[in-house]
Amino acid sequence: MTARRIVGLSGNITRPSRTRALVGRVLHGAAGLGAAEAYDLVDAGPALGAATSRAGAPPGLDRIWSAVENCDALVVGSPVFKASYGGLFKHFFDLIDKDALRGRPVVLCATGRLPEYGAMIEGRLLPLFDFFGTRPVEPHVYASDGDFAGSDLASERVAAEVEAAVAELGRALRV
Repeated sequence: MTARRIVGLSGNITRPSRTRALVGRVLHGAAGLGAAEAYDLVDAGPALGAATSRAGAPPGLDRIWSAVENCDALVVGSPVFKASYGGLFKHFFDLIDKDALRGRPVVLCATGRLPEYGAMIEGRLLPLFDFFGTRPVEPHVYASDGDFAGSDLASERVAAEVEAAVAELGRALRV
């Protein structure tokens, strides 16, 4: 049996990032499920915004798309911007073929200023990943500013959600 590959994509456009900390926490918890690697949109930077297609995209950007498309499981996190994900995050997925992620288990995560911003996962992230035919695992994981101490996750509630999501991801990978 080949080793599973779990890819984390954080929609952060700055560093340090609470979103990256949350995605990293899920990947750390999933370490026993397979080899994990993480990418941040900040690393794609201006090249992503300038890309109008996959053809001719810089190798670094294509490497991120390829990692996402070829993983066994995906952990995706986005900061909440105006009740949704950011434009570059959406643009990244706009340039992925609609069938490239079909059947892939995905842990959906988000961070935002207030607890009620967590509704963005159900209202925005879930429909996006339903479009791709992924298998989102539950619980989805949301952390607000109060769940962090600086850029470190400090909430027992969120830690429990991460643990539950990782357990479900493990079950999804065994299917």
